[in-house]
Amino acid sequence: MLDLTKLLCGARTPLYLAPQAGVSESPFRRLCRRYGADVVVSEFVSAEGICQGNQRTLDYLRFEEDERPFGVQIFGGEPERMAEAARFVHDTFGPDFIDINFGCPVKKVVKRNGGSGCLRDLGLVESITRAVVAAVPVPVTVKIRSGFNEATRDPAGIGRVCEEAGAQAITLHPRTRAEMYSGEARWEEIAELKGAVTIPVIGNGDIRTGEDALRMKEETGCDGIMIARGSHGGPWIFRQARAALDGLPVPPDPTVEERFRICIEHAENAIAWAKGSERAIIDFRKHLGWYTKGLPAGRELRQELFQVETLEDIRARLEAYREQYRAGSLPGMEREVPAAV
Repeated sequence: MLDLTKLLCGARTPLYLAPQAGVSESPFRRLCRRYGADVVVSEFVSAEGICQGNQRTLDYLRFEEDERPFGVQIFGGEPERMAEAARFVHDTFGPDFIDINFGCPVKKVVKRNGGSGCLRDLGLVESITRAVVAAVPVPVTVKIRSGFNEATRDPAGIGRVCEEAGAQAITLHPRTRAEMYSGEARWEEIAELKGAVTIPVIGNGDIRTGEDALRMKEETGCDGIMIARGSHGGPWIFRQARAALDGLPVPPDPTVEERFRICIEHAENAIAWAKGSERAIIDFRKHLGWYTKGLPAGRELRQELFQVETLEDIRARLEAYREQYRAGSLPGMEREVPAAV
């Protein structure tokens, strides 16, 4: 069984890939693990869908052994159904831990009293946590926001409820549901939560560079760091974060050549994971947008990539771009061959 205390309270600060719908699929999780993520978590999965045996929902629960330590995150607003779902996930798929989603701000989740919708009723948060803890023999963790809105903003109070209900670790994204992803995450609330509970605290929010990870650790004293949007199109952020945390020089972002190689590998694995599904390429287009963000003439390249229908299309468009990049002939570039690609 996973020893969360040993993982989170050792000398090394573990790096987590956050559970993200449509992003934290197995191919990307494995890629992030290779670049230094210590722990990966599934996309957040509906407890109701699990209990009903919905095949698409169950597909979200698949994982490979090399992803361990691996957790499954579930969401829902009914303690009994959350417990039933957790039990099924444990018995059928065998993840290392179960994570409860009390943080998702998406309307379709919240309107069913799931995700951050639960934060309107801390009695419900307690009941769900207790039910899931009682249902499975593996560690149960929770992911929260600072509150549903400013009036209910109380990360320390929420954290204490979760700890008392049996959660073994807690991740805080220090924004309220009402804030969604606007403004800046209040990292000082991670430090506040750390001082209010005895279980490990994982910090989340606004980690965009390796240096950000080190700054969060220094400013909050958190036990672990979870990276979400900062990993989009950049799994190498885990390598950079690890170097920063270990006091080593932070590696630069990859060259265009390496970035495209990683992108193609990711696409190949995504197609294989989807077993050749026709939607695999369409679903992958968002990743193509992220991998090409910040490149010269990137907008034009993305417009082309958002039309691709096959892996061969992706390869052809990236190769055409690479040739122009080598020649220095892209709009906005100097008319000289770049030193490195």
